[in-house]
Amino acid sequence: MTAIRLAFEKISPERLFMVSVLLVNGGNYVYNLLLGRILGPAAFSEAALLITLLLVLSFLGMTFQLATAKFSVLFSNTDWEAFQQLMYRYALAFGVVIGVLLFVFAENLQQIFHTESNVLFKTFAIGVPLYFFMSVNRGKYQGAQDFKNLSVTYQAEMWSRLAITLLLLLFVPLQPAFSISLGIAVSFLFGLVPANFNLATLAKKITLPKAHKKKVWSFLILTACYELTQIVINNSDILLVKHYFDAADAGLYSSLALIGRVVYFVAWMFVMLLLPTVVQKQKDGEATAPILIKYISYIGTLSLSIVLCCAIFPKFIVQIMFGEAYLSMAPLLWQYALATSLYAVSNIFAYYFLSLDKYIPVIISGLLGCTQVILIMFFHNSLFIVVQVQIIAMVALLVVQLLYFMHHQIMN
Repeated sequence: MTAIRLAFEKISPERLFMVSVLLVNGGNYVYNLLLGRILGPAAFSEAALLITLLLVLSFLGMTFQLATAKFSVLFSNTDWEAFQQLMYRYALAFGVVIGVLLFVFAENLQQIFHTESNVLFKTFAIGVPLYFFMSVNRGKYQGAQDFKNLSVTYQAEMWSRLAITLLLLLFVPLQPAFSISLGIAVSFLFGLVPANFNLATLAKKITLPKAHKKKVWSFLILTACYELTQIVINNSDILLVKHYFDAADAGLYSSLALIGRVVYFVAWMFVMLLLPTVVQKQKDGEATAPILIKYISYIGTLSLSIVLCCAIFPKFIVQIMFGEAYLSMAPLLWQYALATSLYAVSNIFAYYFLSLDKYIPVIISGLLGCTQVILIMFFHNSLFIVVQVQIIAMVALLVVQLLYFMHHQIMN
């Protein structure tokens, strides 16, 4: 036991966090794969819709998390306390608004996405405010580079969702989609562990100076715009396929997306490490480009490995993960993995510039995100075509991001 403890003490917090993120991603994949095997392609399409809504929520929550992380580096003392108050209030208010909208328009969402019931949307809506509160909590850990507690909150959310959902599906006679939405909503409570806020402190009347508040609003708006483009790029394909194709094809495509996106989810750990480091180096007047290049090389190597595995062993991967019912998607696996790999690399560029308060990459991502939606709306004769147009859009995005980075370096 002593040897194990000493081994863990030698591991840096950053590496421990990277291991934790890999474990969380692994747990999420187990969650998705079990749902796919238990439910089958048709019923899995509704589960995939809920998972997509969770991803949309995570991107919106990331706006608050990244803002909190950034300004925890820049603010101190009274300004930091006032900023925390402001962020918790904004997060709670925004979460309530989103939750109410989801609840009120649940029937409309049912019609759009052809679900059996609207209860799954209403159940999901109830947990939404908690998610944004949790995001601010995580931002404080991220900014302080307290990777131990940041890891705990992600682990608590993931494992609780996995356990609760499986228990409900296997032992409680409820509609599967309702069980999944309930498991997701309850997991947000566990994601608040460890708690990092004091209600008494939040009740104090502390005002953030106008100049600081203006900076906060600028970053929030900029980040929100980028996260919206992320929502479009990451989730528009699944939602449009659910709209244009039947339930069986939508379920098959969802399985393809869940496998192919593994590189993107793993890349998130580098974003978590990138932002506070870049902000701190900019504050200290040090060069920031070497940090970007380091993480790009990591993600590039990882992406290439995953795409090659998907190209060489597509049937084996699909069969192991989802079973024979999903084998028709095997030929498209490496192509979808390529599209997400291209996006994962370009995404690191975007978050790097976001850390430096640069607006152009956000506009670029927004335009190309809209282009992807338009391409799928016009070209959706088959699932093969849907994947091809995404590759085209992602190649264009990465090329433009690279050109902007080169321009930025030359100008500096």
